[in-house]
Amino acid sequence: MPTKTLHIPTADGRADAYAAFPGDGTRHPGVLLYPDAFGVRPELEKKAQELAGHGYYVLVPNLYYRHGPAPVPDLPEHIGEDVRPAVIAGLLPLLEEHTPERILRDADAYLGFLTAQPEVGAGPVGVLGYCIGGALAVRTAAANPGRVAAVAGFHPGFLVTDAPDSPHRLLAGLTAEVHLGLSENDMSAAALGELTRALDAAGVSHTTEIYPGTVHGFTMSDTDAYDAAGVRRHGDRLLALLGRTLGTG
Repeated sequence: MPTKTLHIPTADGRADAYAAFPGDGTRHPGVLLYPDAFGVRPELEKKAQELAGHGYYVLVPNLYYRHGPAPVPDLPEHIGEDVRPAVIAGLLPLLEEHTPERILRDADAYLGFLTAQPEVGAGPVGVLGYCIGGALAVRTAAANPGRVAAVAGFHPGFLVTDAPDSPHRLLAGLTAEVHLGLSENDMSAAALGELTRALDAAGVSHTTEIYPGTVHGFTMSDTDAYDAAGVRRHGDRLLALLGRTLGTG
């Protein structure tokens, strides 16, 4: 499985990114994969490689490139509950700097770079995100109708907030098919209802599913939240979504 470390020109510098893709010399549908709050690391590289094995070119940008190349910050091999609070505390200033304006500037650069790669086929792409990456994926898809055909978020965060530019308030222009795979503690019933009404109003095909027995972060094998059954369900839903909207390579 070919992989590369690439550098994406953005309005604010150069973002390092990890790419994985089939090595058969042909072009494949593109997928932009936003990592969780912990950022690009071996766990995300593994997810990109697994998805590339199903016929996709997968690009994983370093969200914190303004502070240096990934990993930012340095992370333990396993992010257990004993160290998680300290790691999150170190990440909060970086997350607060990642404003919606920055998110959309970066998204435009990421999409343009992804679709220009010689291994990526013509046509719209898929956008996928974990944790905070789920909100970034939704923002990216909503701001780029026609460029994004599928959006998936797993144990997503910050989709429904009180902010006037909360992701759920920005869906009027959304054209992508949506799948959101939630853990049992990701979202209140009231917030989920509000999100569902917004997706219905956008008129897009969508599924929002609570994965039984899971907690936030369940797809990440380098955390205590990992749940094997939840990961299998997430893979089934993701591949079905991408197959319907992008086809396979």
